[in-house]
Amino acid sequence: MQKQEDQDLVASWLKAHGDYLFRFALSRLAGDTEQARDMVQETLLAAWKGRKDFAGRSAVRTWLVGILKHKITDHIRLQILSRQLREEVESDPTSDWFGADGHWQEAPKAWRANPESLFEDSDFRRVLQRCLDALPALQRDVFVLRELSGEDSGTICNSCNITATHLHVLMHRARMALRSCLDLNWFGRSA
Repeated sequence: MQKQEDQDLVASWLKAHGDYLFRFALSRLAGDTEQARDMVQETLLAAWKGRKDFAGRSAVRTWLVGILKHKITDHIRLQILSRQLREEVESDPTSDWFGADGHWQEAPKAWRANPESLFEDSDFRRVLQRCLDALPALQRDVFVLRELSGEDSGTICNSCNITATHLHVLMHRARMALRSCLDLNWFGRSA
């Protein structure tokens, strides 16, 4: 009996408020009818799941629109995040080194040189400095602070006003760009 009552409740919400909710969603989703339908469906599902928490202090339509607003906001946030990640990958100079599955297209070759002796070589330091100078400013700054000055992650995040996750992304990109630059300008040159 309870199941039929639940179905009747959702059906009554859809009949009384479905068109209004759909138009509301459509107006906020740039006319995307499929997404508007999905948002209304998610709203009704969330309302059904939370029906026992609805205290009746507002009209049912007001309550449903409130749920719908949250669903649309979450959807837009995900779109923005997805777009930002896509743009970051597209603008990442290392993105073409990896396949769609995240694995190397071609694994980098191991460097045979001793890092300490390389750093004593003034020609190498000049090439390294040119490679560092070619990095975007923030990548260069965090790389120098971390790898050359030996600062800890917390200090770098505070001084550069970035999150730990952003620091790791910047360090990864700096390392990959430096590797590419050094491969081209030092390790790949003819002896």
